[in-house]
Amino acid sequence: MEKLYTKDQNKTKLVKAKSETIQFLLSYSKSLNITEVDGLQFESNLN
Repeated sequence: MEKLYTKDQNKTKLVKAKSETIQFLLSYSKSLNITEVDGLQFESNLN
């Protein structure tokens, strides 16, 4: 597990998303509908 982390934490950058991007993703996730029928999954966007 320790090999997954970088050795020099000072070189890493924190990435921040714009509020518009977050709102877009939240709206998309609210409109996404997943229906399962006989073991098959159907994804539809309800916009």
